[in-house]
Amino acid sequence: MKRWIGVVSAALMVFAAMPAQAADKVVLMLNWYVYGEHAPFYYGKAKGIYAAEGIDLEIQEGRGSAATTQAVAAKTADFGYVDVPTMMRAAIKGAPVVATGVLLQTSPMSAMGFADKNIRKPEDIKGKTVAITPADSMTQIWPLFLKKTGLKESDFQTVAGDGQTKLNAVINGQADLLLGYVMDQSMKIKDATGKDVYPIKFADYGINMVSSGIIANTDYVKANAELVRRFMSATTKAVEAAEKEPKAAAQSILDANPKGGKIDTLTQGFELTIPLYRTAETKSKRPFQVTDQNMTDSVNLMVEYGGLDAKAKENPKAFYTNDYLPKSGS
Repeated sequence: MKRWIGVVSAALMVFAAMPAQAADKVVLMLNWYVYGEHAPFYYGKAKGIYAAEGIDLEIQEGRGSAATTQAVAAKTADFGYVDVPTMMRAAIKGAPVVATGVLLQTSPMSAMGFADKNIRKPEDIKGKTVAITPADSMTQIWPLFLKKTGLKESDFQTVAGDGQTKLNAVINGQADLLLGYVMDQSMKIKDATGKDVYPIKFADYGINMVSSGIIANTDYVKANAELVRRFMSATTKAVEAAEKEPKAAAQSILDANPKGGKIDTLTQGFELTIPLYRTAETKSKRPFQVTDQNMTDSVNLMVEYGGLDAKAKENPKAFYTNDYLPKSGS
């Protein structure tokens, strides 16, 4: 008996001395430089949500959704957080990428200007100057907004430039509005000027299409199915936790990147993002649970107005999967 106890004790000592299983290193590349929309990823890392799933998360800033999609396709990043319609354009041309979760299910696109200019509805755009960035996602959908609202291009003037030029045009008074995301460019303008911005949201005029989501390389997903499930589980929990504590979530950005912005506008930007997570159909569901109809409608809009190849309409499900998302309550 003593010998048996000794053997068991020795085995327990050996087991205790064994190193804990190393967490899986995962690289998530964002769509752009950090802003309020990205709060859940930083919050999830700071609160140990990814670590609890056995994931050692590294968050990298991006330089646009197209560049991040390329990085994921080339396997230089494990996951990307990108504009899903931008990913669709790459996928239809052969890039091996798929969305493993669509987070923003309502479009953040808008035409925005200083609130004190009282530009509140499409009719108010007449006679104004709008700053655009040619060929970006918003400019491609802009003609549909005009069609839905009865505006004509002759009703206003446009000035064109890159993202920073567009911001400067509004800040310096060379343009009355710019095309931007409600939680991104509006906060940049407020940071620079201290003035509030009012967005005329495309979604309020019947333009309902998905926006940002998590993407991965299709081969990576097949080879690492269990890791993808753990990553999507952690990210779902991170989003849910951040929704409950917006300011703390925003603060986690600054804790990781002290030059990442200002706490007030990071918080406000994240709070503007939260309503975009769900549609009327998914309001009772956990984050990322996009509907087939939403994706099909988004593909159809992209084919008609966004330059997506018409063959995309043959199989919208090729662009996304909900198979790796956690079940309710898990």
